[in-house]
Amino acid sequence: MNKFADEALIEVASGNGGNGCVAFRREKNAEMGGPYGGDGGKGGDVLFEVRRNLRTLAHLRYKQSFRAENGRDGEGAQRHGRNGEHVVVPVPPGTIIRDAETGETVRDFGNELGLFLYLKGGNGGWGNVHFKSSTNQAPRQFLPGKPGFVRKLRVELQVMADIGFVGFPNAGKSSLLDAFTNARPKIAPYPFTTKIPNLGVLTMGDRDIVLADIPGLIEGASDGAGLGIRFLRHVARTAGLAFLIDLSEDGFDTAFETLKHELDAFSPELMAKPRVLVGTKTDLEGTAERLKELQDRYPGEKVFGISVFSGQGLDELSRAFAALVNELDSAEAGGA
Repeated sequence: MNKFADEALIEVASGNGGNGCVAFRREKNAEMGGPYGGDGGKGGDVLFEVRRNLRTLAHLRYKQSFRAENGRDGEGAQRHGRNGEHVVVPVPPGTIIRDAETGETVRDFGNELGLFLYLKGGNGGWGNVHFKSSTNQAPRQFLPGKPGFVRKLRVELQVMADIGFVGFPNAGKSSLLDAFTNARPKIAPYPFTTKIPNLGVLTMGDRDIVLADIPGLIEGASDGAGLGIRFLRHVARTAGLAFLIDLSEDGFDTAFETLKHELDAFSPELMAKPRVLVGTKTDLEGTAERLKELQDRYPGEKVFGISVFSGQGLDELSRAFAALVNELDSAEAGGA
């Protein structure tokens, strides 16, 4: 079973530095040789790596402790101790790292990729060769290695997508994603089929549009009803929104107002995102009149009608999605 994981608690630790060595040169031709102890190696660092191929935090459910290697102690003949190996924590794009105790945000990766150094390992200690002086020809001093750092972290994931599908359970979000992409989400004629955000890619010309099927909201989601808060968190990272309204349901005329209320209560910024309204299931009897009613009710909104079953309206909606993301791309380019 493919389980989506969008939260994890982990502990990370950088390595301790190795101790310096106390040693003296003892060779046949240098019987009174001086200090010869090498330095300890540096402890390994803790790094995070954002990998595009990762989509969830499931791997952090199975491994919750990441410890870098300690540096080795210095040795005689001024041999430097080996540095400790780094430890790398892989995470998907959209990951946020917070201090588990204070809640402070350590890093919000957004859509960036690559490595991020979080904790440095402890420095290695000096061997006694560093303490030689004119008054101390045979020093026995050395420095111990510096300790590494240990932190407990809360790792959160917010799905990255161009357009997020928002709607009540069974509104047709998964079916639309399936029609536009090869994501193949689970689809069935009963509520709450989708328990996890599904991603798919709609290619329009030379632009790939990432679509996210967010699990169905219910009234009270912004107050934590159902799995509301966890679902709404993923909407926060989408660039635009598509509100899907089931025209076959009697509450179709109030659905948009309820959805707006839930999103606005969770974060007012969500309702400032570009959006379209999508009336679904137009192949069913009586829905054509309801679509017209929806369009008349919201003259300032872009309202589309579709049927995944018959294909009606899908081309027009895909062009609307392309226009929306092109507008966003242009706005980002202008602000860069």
